[in-house]
Amino acid sequence: MIDRTDIGAVIDEMYAMISGPAGPRDWSRQDAVFHPDSRQIRTWIGADGKPAMKAMSPAQYAADTTPFFAANPFFEVELDRKIDVFGNIAHVWSSYEAKTAPGDAAPERRGINSIQLFRNEKGQWQIIAMIWDNERPGVSLDDQRF
Repeated sequence: MIDRTDIGAVIDEMYAMISGPAGPRDWSRQDAVFHPDSRQIRTWIGADGKPAMKAMSPAQYAADTTPFFAANPFFEVELDRKIDVFGNIAHVWSSYEAKTAPGDAAPERRGINSIQLFRNEKGQWQIIAMIWDNERPGVSLDDQRF
């Protein structure tokens, strides 16, 4: 039986790394959480009504989000998590809500992160791929159960 504690710690650190008041984030924390070859994939519905995505390396994600985090408080809080493990791979479904302050009653948005992890040669779990989507009309966390 695999101890899921280490996987959970990676997910906890991923959320902690991006959450905080307006200002810089410590992107050096990515090294422990994300595999160097990992990809983070943002999805959305484009103005044309079609699904769209942007895939980024850890450095590209940091560059892409730094202006937003510099100007905006952002706290992403995990609501629920499901971890599946097979050998050296793991998959985590993690639902979240984003707020501008931890105590805000209503979230700015909610969604699901689909996170794939790899146990590297040192036995450490690292995120190898992460894709997420936010709620919108017709797509609700209330309809999802892990």
